[in-house]
Amino acid sequence: MILREDVCVPICIQPHFSRARSVSFVALAVLVMFDDMTNVLAFQLAVRIPTRAPVINKHAIFQSSKGFGSSSAANKIKKKKHRSLKDFLDDTENPLKNKKSVVGSSYKRSEQEDLIDQLTARASQTALGQAVLESPHAGTPDADPFWSLIPSLIMSRFPNHADEDFKRVAGFLKHVVNPDLAIEDEITDPFRPTSELHAYMPGLGPPSPFLDPNQLNFCRELSNNYKAILSEYEALMADIVQGGKDRFQSVTSMNYDAGWKTLVLFYNGHKIPDFPYHLCPTTTRLLQTMPLAGRIAGFNRQQPKSGIPMHTDGNNMWLTTQMGIKIPPDNAAWIRVGAERRHWKQGECLLYDTTFEHETMNEHPTEERVVLHVDFFNTLTMTPLEIEVMQYIYSLREEFLKAEGVSKVGSHIL
Repeated sequence: MILREDVCVPICIQPHFSRARSVSFVALAVLVMFDDMTNVLAFQLAVRIPTRAPVINKHAIFQSSKGFGSSSAANKIKKKKHRSLKDFLDDTENPLKNKKSVVGSSYKRSEQEDLIDQLTARASQTALGQAVLESPHAGTPDADPFWSLIPSLIMSRFPNHADEDFKRVAGFLKHVVNPDLAIEDEITDPFRPTSELHAYMPGLGPPSPFLDPNQLNFCRELSNNYKAILSEYEALMADIVQGGKDRFQSVTSMNYDAGWKTLVLFYNGHKIPDFPYHLCPTTTRLLQTMPLAGRIAGFNRQQPKSGIPMHTDGNNMWLTTQMGIKIPPDNAAWIRVGAERRHWKQGECLLYDTTFEHETMNEHPTEERVVLHVDFFNTLTMTPLEIEVMQYIYSLREEFLKAEGVSKVGSHIL
């Protein structure tokens, strides 16, 4: 079980959920993301697949401990027999059949098939396409349509890069379509259970529980602006006291019971609608300089005499930094990552890898502990292209899950 101390719905990229899904949901997800797409082939691929409104069970409970794709809502959607892209084009229920393209194309249906075949065939020859074909379900009704489309979409979105540039992304795809694949650079560490990795990119180098925050200009900038960030946190608290919306939240029983609440400023890289960003301009500006990951950035509060129990996260592409905002005296507040325990200090950052077991505690009897918490893609080892590609995949994944009927994907925040 993967538990997060900071958010109930981390974007779990591994397909834990039902595979018997309709490709029409993929099309809806793709269409949302194609507003800046210029590649005609990819766009034709998207618009030629029928889209239908998902059936959402409003009473479904999102099982956060299993990740972003674990909502029982997905399992309660009426299941359909899986069909290929061409099957959908031949479907007599296809509302686009025998009609002109929604983008004004006059292609005949046979030419539409050629476009799809052309893009799919070209993608299948790349490292990304070959990675997806290594799935044990490739070519079967159980093949995941979302991941089947990803190589074509990445090729269309990033057309000017060599295949070698996507080597580690291809490694990620191999592992996500085949969760039983052995971890390639596994390091034996009792505090890092690799069985709980649900999103893994090979070749990122040996992991370490704690890292030197001085490696990152971002951490240095946070510390340099500590007084401004502290002032902005106090302004946000004052706004709540004066009648503003109390945005502190935690939707996992672990966090509620452990006295942990979060004021979320960004979720999966998104700003929060109607958030009073005018009260925290410096914090916002600094957060926007980082490739924020598929979790959160915000202020975390830990009540006195409480702590988060030991747990581990499952994504080796993300790092976490926390800067002390308000820290109780006498080293009363601490975090253990792996075998090492460290204490927060005001205005200083801790940088760590949450694939290692970690737990927190605030032992002070009366004072709470406040930190600025930021999850972000590992800029120390990933290339800018790899990060941009993964951000694109996670954005598509979010829209895909919403289209599937996972009604609580970020809805508690967004």
